[in-house]
Amino acid sequence: MNPRLRFLVSAALCCGLSFSAAAHADALANIKKAGVLRVAVPQDFPPFGSVGADLKPQGYDIDVAAMLARDLGVKLALTPVTSANRVPFLTTGKVDLVISSLGKNPEREKVLDFSVAYAPFYNGVFGPAGASVANVAALAGKTIAVTRGSVEDLELSKVAPASAVIKRFEDNNSTVSAYYSGQVQLIATGNVVAAALKKRDTQKSLETKFLIKDSPCFIGINKNEPQLLARVNAAVASARKSGELNRISLRWLNTPLPAAF
Repeated sequence: MNPRLRFLVSAALCCGLSFSAAAHADALANIKKAGVLRVAVPQDFPPFGSVGADLKPQGYDIDVAAMLARDLGVKLALTPVTSANRVPFLTTGKVDLVISSLGKNPEREKVLDFSVAYAPFYNGVFGPAGASVANVAALAGKTIAVTRGSVEDLELSKVAPASAVIKRFEDNNSTVSAYYSGQVQLIATGNVVAAALKKRDTQKSLETKFLIKDSPCFIGINKNEPQLLARVNAAVASARKSGELNRISLRWLNTPLPAAF
C-alpha cells in the first residue's frame, strides 16, 4: 500500500471510531444531558408503589427513585409498570432504570445488570389462620394465587408439588383480589406486602405459612452501562450511610433495615 493510500485508510478508520464513540454516548451522560431520570415503578404493589389519595404515586420505590434523581441533579419522570412489563420497558429504552421491587435471578441477569440491594424483601406463602401449610409439600391439592413473572412465581413453580394448582394473575391487584374473594386458598407474595394487606383488610385473616426465598430488591439497569451502575451503587451506599434509606424503610415498611442488610 502506498503511503498516501495508507494515510487515507488510517484517517477514515479514526473518523469512524470517533463517530462510533460519539454515537454511543453512555446512559449516565444521556440522563444528565436530558436533565431527566426516567424510572419504571410499581403502582399496585404497596408499600413499594401505589397511588395515594392525591392520585400521585407513593411508596418505598418512589422515594428511592426521588433520592436517585436528587443525587444526579435531574428531574424525575415516573412510569407505572406491572411485574410482566417492567423489564421490557427497560430493555426497549422506555426508561433508564427499573425500581419496582425487582428480585435477582439467573434469567434476569442475562439481560439486566443489578445494583446493590436497596430494600429487604422476603417471599412466602400466606393464608388464613386455620390453614395448616407448614412447608412446600403441604401445598399438595391446594390452590395458590401468584402474580405472573414475579420472583415468587418463578421460585414456587420450581418446588410446588404436581397436585398444587398455581393460579397466575397479570397484576398484583388481581392476585390479591383472588385471595380475598375466595377464588384461591392461599397467596404467594412478599411478607411486607402481606403485612400491608393484613393491616388494610381485617375481615379475612392472612398469616405467614412459610417463606419461599429471601429476595432483596435491586435496581435494574441495562447491560453495558458501567458508569450508570457505579453512580447508582454509590448513591445507594451514601443513602445507607446517611440513614436516608433507613428512614424510607421506617416510613413504608414500619421497620428499620435489618442489621445485616
